[in-house]
Amino acid sequence: QVQLVESGGGLVQPGGSLTLSCAVSRNIFSINAMGWYRQAPGQQREWVAHITSSGSINYADSVKGRFTISRDNAKNTVYLQMNSLKPEDTAVYYCNADITLYITARPQHYWGQGTQVTVSS
Repeated sequence: QVQLVESGGGLVQPGGSLTLSCAVSRNIFSINAMGWYRQAPGQQREWVAHITSSGSINYADSVKGRFTISRDNAKNTVYLQMNSLKPEDTAVYYCNADITLYITARPQHYWGQGTQVTVSS
């Protein structure tokens, strides 16, 4: 079974930075889009950013100019560089990926386990 393993969360002061990573745990045929979502306590999960296989990138307005998404196709890994962090960025961050396991398989969406990011003084 495919697993997306996340790391990089933690506690940071306002204005600080963190980098999250998410790696696919097994060999796959291809990955199309990869992205990040987040969910704060008592709120619904919201989209943060995504990147396609061709490198096209989109960001939510709330993080535009502060966060940078990137991917390493050789490592099947997506990253989220976060700077100028604000208290309202506090949430559990989840990565996801649209993955084709085999050349004849249908692409499917997979989710990471989540990593906590807390921004507080």
